[in-house]
Amino acid sequence: MKKTIYTLLSVLLFSSCTETVSDAKQESVLPPIYPDYVGVTIPVNIAPLCFCMADEGVERIDAVITDRHGNDLHCQGEKSLDFDLSDWHALLDQNRGDSLSVTVSAKHADGWHTYRPFSIYVSPDSIDYGLCYRLIEPGYEVWSKMGIYERDLSSFDERALIENTQFEGCVNCHSFNRGNPDDMSLHIRGPHGATLLRHSTSKSLLPLTAYNTKTDQTLGFCVYPYWHPSGHYIAYSTNATSQLFHSADPNRIEVFDTASDLQVYDVENNELLLSPLLKQDSIYETFPVFSADGRSIYFCAARALPKDSHQLDSVRYNLCRIDFDPATGRFGSQIETIVDAESQRKSVSFPRPSYDGRFLCYTLSDYGQFSIWHHEADLYLLDLATGESRPMSEANSKDTESFHNWSTNSRWLVFSSRRDDGLFTRPYFCHVDAKGVVSKAFMLPQQNPRRFYRERFLSFNVPEFIIRPTRFDSHKASRLINDEYRKDFGVRK
Repeated sequence: MKKTIYTLLSVLLFSSCTETVSDAKQESVLPPIYPDYVGVTIPVNIAPLCFCMADEGVERIDAVITDRHGNDLHCQGEKSLDFDLSDWHALLDQNRGDSLSVTVSAKHADGWHTYRPFSIYVSPDSIDYGLCYRLIEPGYEVWSKMGIYERDLSSFDERALIENTQFEGCVNCHSFNRGNPDDMSLHIRGPHGATLLRHSTSKSLLPLTAYNTKTDQTLGFCVYPYWHPSGHYIAYSTNATSQLFHSADPNRIEVFDTASDLQVYDVENNELLLSPLLKQDSIYETFPVFSADGRSIYFCAARALPKDSHQLDSVRYNLCRIDFDPATGRFGSQIETIVDAESQRKSVSFPRPSYDGRFLCYTLSDYGQFSIWHHEADLYLLDLATGESRPMSEANSKDTESFHNWSTNSRWLVFSSRRDDGLFTRPYFCHVDAKGVVSKAFMLPQQNPRRFYRERFLSFNVPEFIIRPTRFDSHKASRLINDEYRKDFGVRK
């Protein structure tokens, strides 16, 4: 009886605030909607794809989503659509591996217009519980308010893990072991600089600890972390980084290294593992990541500039690989070039192998390694079985595509893009099937997307998948950060 009453009440409320779409002019074109969800492939458990019309002069918007079984979902709003969460998920669950048809009508000054229907494919491949990212204003020289946040991808729930209002400095470089928040690394820069680490063993979750990662045998603090699949190691780079501003160039800022090396941290024994092959003064090494089986390390490497040279557009990074033995913590005796981007007058950054060992995604730009400010930067997909690379044209845009990560089932890729307005980075998702077929990318759903992005002038930085809530105690973390104690990293002798 209660269910019947609630259903009747919701029908009455819906009916009282909707208009009948009548005498509509039939348009032969697809609806110009924001965000663009036309023809996308989505996970079966994604939050509702709420959207509005690109034309802000539209008075009302109406959408009917139907499936081939006769089910439908109807929504209407003044400026934006807000689909019922439970109805949306019920419809997606009933249409795993099938397509939905979406018919959009918009009320203009001259009345209703109904546009050509478009389809949305519901992939049976689910996406992970959530996404973790840094929100930051697009400044260059000073820290304003920023923080690390997590978002439930099946809804619109977001919460702050930690914000720099709790301490003085910058919070960045969060990393998890294949989305497992029990294995977590988080960097703090500034007067309270530290690396916060916690990791799990077979028996327990060890407490969060603040570390000093700088040693007398390394260039500086450890950054750009990537966990070994076993959880026993973390690959890091140490980078001496500078930035310059272009006086006449569409890429307004250049962030570059003047020196960089690689090392691996043995979590269990609190030791940095070093290799002379990864500490060459003549080479810039950066962005280390472990292979899916944990037996090798992919990284980016470029020939170092001569001293006092500022020809930054001549620095080009190749994708390289070195063996790693997780049983002994020893490195291989040679470095292999996997993608020779330098010979193409291009540069590789942000390599990320899929967890099934099938592919590796990387960013390709004209030069340098900090491609988030390069408008020409695109995503490329390397087939690890054949060694062939190709641009991910289905997901790329005319603007910047940069940092990216794989879902734990290796079927979804999240990446940062500036395609929305050319200024702010937003998270986008695309599906990559077992054969490497890539779907059209779609923006992270928001309940009211236009209002959300107009009121929140922040960039989404370093999106990372998480398989469950992080259970991160921000008060304990802030006490650790503000405390003077730091546990030192050791170095294997």
